[in-house]
Amino acid sequence: MGLISLIWGIVAMVWMVVALVPLLGWGNWFLIPFAAIGAIIAALAMALTRSERNGRAKTGLLLNGIVIVVAVARLMLGGGIV
Repeated sequence: MGLISLIWGIVAMVWMVVALVPLLGWGNWFLIPFAAIGAIIAALAMALTRSERNGRAKTGLLLNGIVIVVAVARLMLGGGIV
């Protein structure tokens, strides 16, 4: 599950870069729930694996958390969230 969350976070990061392009900011509305699901998968992976083997899950959680913060900030700047 750690590898799945890591791949999920990488896909979310790529999607976030695309959503930063003007006129493609609507993608952030779909990106936030996508990254939230990835963060939930990472949290489950961290809970189910030993502490010395959950590096991928930690990285997936970090990537998905960064994506969520940037996507919400982008929506706030663009007027998507008031």
